[in-house]
Amino acid sequence: MKLLFDQNLSRLLVTQLADVFPDSSHVQLYGLEVKTDTEIWEFAKTNDFCIVTQDVDFAERSRLYGSPPKVVWLRCGNAPTNLSLD
Repeated sequence: MKLLFDQNLSRLLVTQLADVFPDSSHVQLYGLEVKTDTEIWEFAKTNDFCIVTQDVDFAERSRLYGSPPKVVWLRCGNAPTNLSLD
């Protein structure tokens, strides 16, 4: 599964999760950070990405239009990317 992290999530997630999701990316790496949700949706659909976001708009769009693309809506609030599991 290829994940596409939305603007509201850290680009560091791409490298931190590369061993589990090696083909994942971030919207900034494609110049999508200034694009509309519709443009990001279509990009993800065309390129077989699953959108990972904290934005409810993608979850609502998913309910309206179905998939692809699939959407992972994180509702955990802001958290640092440098958490240690020790």
